[in-house]
Amino acid sequence: MRLIPPDHDFSEGQFAEKVVWDLLKAELPDDVVLAHSVQVRNGRAEHEIDILVLWPGVGLAAIEVKGGLVTNERGQWFQSGGPDGKRKLPDPLAQSQGSMHAFKEWLQDQLGSHLTSRFVYMAAFPYSKVPTEWVRAGNPRALILDQDDCRNPAELIRHAIESEGGGTGPLAPSFLERIVPRLEGNLDQPDTPATGQGELEDHQDQLTERQGVLLAATRSLTRVRFTGGAGSGKTWLALQKAKQLCKDGKRVGLFCYNKGLGMYFQLQVARWKSARPAFTGEFHEYVLSLGVPEGAGQDYFDVEMPRLLKELADGMPPGDKFDAIIVDEAQDFAPSWWDALRACLKEPDASELYAFMDGRQDVYQRWSSAAALQDLVPIHVDDNLRNTRKIAETFKGFAGDKFTPRGSTGLAVRRVECSPEDAMDVASDCVDALIEDGWAKNQIALLTTKSRHPIHQEHFENGTLDEYWREFHANEAEFYGHVLGFKGLERSVVILCVDGFRDIERAAERLYVGLSRARTLLVVVGDSEQLRHAGGNQLDLALARAQRWTPSAE
Repeated sequence: MRLIPPDHDFSEGQFAEKVVWDLLKAELPDDVVLAHSVQVRNGRAEHEIDILVLWPGVGLAAIEVKGGLVTNERGQWFQSGGPDGKRKLPDPLAQSQGSMHAFKEWLQDQLGSHLTSRFVYMAAFPYSKVPTEWVRAGNPRALILDQDDCRNPAELIRHAIESEGGGTGPLAPSFLERIVPRLEGNLDQPDTPATGQGELEDHQDQLTERQGVLLAATRSLTRVRFTGGAGSGKTWLALQKAKQLCKDGKRVGLFCYNKGLGMYFQLQVARWKSARPAFTGEFHEYVLSLGVPEGAGQDYFDVEMPRLLKELADGMPPGDKFDAIIVDEAQDFAPSWWDALRACLKEPDASELYAFMDGRQDVYQRWSSAAALQDLVPIHVDDNLRNTRKIAETFKGFAGDKFTPRGSTGLAVRRVECSPEDAMDVASDCVDALIEDGWAKNQIALLTTKSRHPIHQEHFENGTLDEYWREFHANEAEFYGHVLGFKGLERSVVILCVDGFRDIERAAERLYVGLSRARTLLVVVGDSEQLRHAGGNQLDLALARAQRWTPSAE
């Protein structure tokens, strides 16, 4: 016999239903389908069939079950027994009738054809006696199963279907097979590593939002340097600090260095219903927006551009200056940039200034010391919240002794062995394999450590990097980038393609950034000897615990 659900746990208040259910299981033929607690919505009306009988070759029966002692006094039904004592009941057969009609209409909408099989509504009173000669208008005795009838219900149900049920014929087995899937409502989920990871990332988001306590605890401090490892929520904190200051009526500048992060800030700020920063985005774009001419070369960026900004700021009207400046990934800013930015404050030595940084991610080698921010109060953000523990433990050696992973355990890090020369092709194979494994394209980012991926290179050569980053933030497809441009950003899955390093002195910082960009699954592609040389023994030991993976074998 097919049961829906097959192994049902009845609640404490459904004892009478369980008794009738067990009796029907034992008495009815094996080809019958029994369904318990069938919920039906007909318009705004909600109905429930306690037990639905689908009997091939016979028909259907909707049974309303009432436990306790059921009585009728001058047309009013009552139920007694239990802690509530005697209480009024709606007409059990009227309830069953309403549920039956609602189910018929719903089923006809589902199947696109009318239900012509015989269908009867009934009531079962497993602890009450109803005399065989009992009569009440609208309540034929044949539609009620009392405590004696429930001992041998099969023939009584068949008789009720055939003599009292509406419809023109028996329930055809083929039609039964069309009904059952609608009752079961099977909802299968693919059994892949990608399944259910969204909940894990939502939990990471909730952990990050708890970092708001740091902003509350430091609200009286007007010059603060928030220092923490990757995944500690510094970017979220920077945005929240900006939002708070804007609500307070301050003229705020929200800065970063990378284009991808700057565009992320702009998209987030655009959603605010409250006041927004006077400027949001890249430091370089701010300088150009003030009329400073575009330049090129390291000397322009490190010397000429900040000098021109400082000169411009000296003559800037006070209303154009900032009450507060916030810089995320502050270690990317050279000391001369800080001097120029301070000049853009209404009170360079007193206005609010906030830096969010990780000195161990100094991939551009601009942050030689903390001298530029020595007047800022240091606040340490030690907890890692944005990565799983498996991922965080991989780069823990780069993040410092106080770094503490707080996330869920997560999936094992995957390790793909190959030469630096083959890493780009192998990493691309990983993208295909992960998509076949159930990961969505927009969950995946492939990041290189040396050369740009061909897709990235094409945008660079065509001068379409703005379009490139808009495509990333549209979150519709896989992303191909470089670790240098991905600071402060993240995706569910990151394939770190270790295709070599232009400067071995900066290799550790690049590895640290790349390893920390994945929220759920990290795949490291490259040569073990090169990784050991660049990342040290601690990384080597961490990767030795990773899951060996060959994407072409999937």
